[in-house]
Amino acid sequence: MNGYDYDVIVLGAGSPGEHCAGELAGGGLKVAVVERELAGGECSYYACIPSKTLLRPGEAVHGAIEAAATAQVDVEAALAYRDFMVSNYSDAGQERWLADNGIDLIRGTGRLAGPGVVEVAGRRYTARDVVLATGSDPVTPPVPGLRELDGVWSNREVTGMKAVPRRLLILGGGPVGAEMAQAVHRLGGEVALVEGADHVLAREPKPLGDALGEELRRDGIELNLGIHATAARRDGDDYVLTLGDGRELRGDRVLVCTGRRPRPPEGLDTVGVTAGPHGVPVDAHLRAGERLWAIGDVTGIRLLTHVGKYQGAVVASNLLGEPREAHYEAIPDVIYTDPEAAAVGASEAPFSATVPLSEVARTATYTHAYAESKGFMTLLSDGERLTGAYALGPGAGEWLQQATLAIRARIPLDVLRDVIQPFPTFSEIYVAALKALRAQIKA
Repeated sequence: MNGYDYDVIVLGAGSPGEHCAGELAGGGLKVAVVERELAGGECSYYACIPSKTLLRPGEAVHGAIEAAATAQVDVEAALAYRDFMVSNYSDAGQERWLADNGIDLIRGTGRLAGPGVVEVAGRRYTARDVVLATGSDPVTPPVPGLRELDGVWSNREVTGMKAVPRRLLILGGGPVGAEMAQAVHRLGGEVALVEGADHVLAREPKPLGDALGEELRRDGIELNLGIHATAARRDGDDYVLTLGDGRELRGDRVLVCTGRRPRPPEGLDTVGVTAGPHGVPVDAHLRAGERLWAIGDVTGIRLLTHVGKYQGAVVASNLLGEPREAHYEAIPDVIYTDPEAAAVGASEAPFSATVPLSEVARTATYTHAYAESKGFMTLLSDGERLTGAYALGPGAGEWLQQATLAIRARIPLDVLRDVIQPFPTFSEIYVAALKALRAQIKA
């Protein structure tokens, strides 16, 4: 290691950092990760894993009812299931995984102290290279009175709830807002959601957001779209949000999920790097500076676990002597509501075709609701290849992966049309969608 303590030190042991460290250690390098909280990070304990776990019981009950069966949610068991899935907020299992892979875990907050130097609790560690994987923090919008309120929930409090709120007020209709609105409602609470855009999932194609909004309303969730909260206060046991039109919403809990911002480490100035409003700038190889790399939310590129893990693999390849660039033209977004909403690639293109899921044979064996109405897929193209896709339906994130691969691999439309789709699956929707897309291109 040429006199260094480690070949690589990774600042942050969330999913991206762990994934990168694992790849590096598997390649024979001596690696350490620095973590100030739980090894495993936000996704494992406060975001992806617990949110999907809380969604599952309600989804199962709803599916049973739609399929002519009966079921009900056992809330106490559902919350206990969540605790099991987050290992009761213990990272002992992650500690064992790191140790089994020969990766040292350094507890504490790491700061940069020059190229290849990291300080933790007053002690210096050196490495040939340092990888930043320090994540992000939730953003609180500038609503008068909101910052002064005690007990406001972020993703951490809502996914870690000990009891279901009587009435939850949600600021933000993105993935977290949509998912937790449905989870809480199906666990027995009332929900009112406020979103400044005119549809939920503001960064996704409007038809997808509109369609999911209809499903959330059908579930019984109150949506207040195209409007902002102008004030927040407490009135006894209630939180009160005043909206732009003068209406007031009341609830016993308020969840703020209006986005996150990158969390750069201290000491960037010691390595000649300046973080911008969108995070630590990186090149195509994810290099941030001399002997310095960055992955995950801290880069600000896309704040998604799977993007961070992908970036971790790219950096590991570069550090192991296999030059590799990161590509982002086919980043899949999946919102794990029931039904799922998913999107990948461009949201606009010269050609597009939309096909309802009701035309797919699988719906007839799934539930009456899908056979009759809800669900669709839209394909977008430049005339030769797919450039984007979005969909609403059961497991949409799974069957949209075909489009993700097609976009990334630049597969010609004629080749996609020649793929044999298994019967009966939701993926058969590609047969009709590609046929419709081809007809439009030839028109």
